[in-house]
Amino acid sequence: MEPEEKQGPMMPNVDADTVQVEVEGQRTSAIEGVSATQSKEQWQKLGEQTSRFLSELPAYVGEFFNEYRRPLLTIGLILAIVLFGKIALAILGAINDVPLLAPSLELIGIGYVIWFVFRYLLKASTRSELANDFGAVKSQVLGERDKLLDRFASKSDDI
Repeated sequence: MEPEEKQGPMMPNVDADTVQVEVEGQRTSAIEGVSATQSKEQWQKLGEQTSRFLSELPAYVGEFFNEYRRPLLTIGLILAIVLFGKIALAILGAINDVPLLAPSLELIGIGYVIWFVFRYLLKASTRSELANDFGAVKSQVLGERDKLLDRFASKSDDI
């Protein structure tokens, strides 16, 4: 038989985290005061680190944006295009749901295509007029650089 260990009312119970002593039926922690001050110090350190990080955050963001400006702008433009496309499709879907509006718009489009073919595509003189108009719009959009590229292209063809 194993001898039984007797614990009296004054024997301490040892815990891994804190030392607790039982005195007259009440348990009190011997490290309570120390852990409370350590806890306050930890919270103060955490608060200081957080405030330091938040005060330096604009500098971090500025450095990050300066370093990755082009990729961020590219991603932003792609997201803006996707968003615009979704909005445009939603608007077109709403217009398509209006009764008699979609068929009437289709008729207007067919009428415009017929007018365009008769106006610009049937005769050679009107096709050249369309090409000149297209060239004028192209030079307005691209500027004089387009003419310089045409000159270089014609010189390389001569060689």
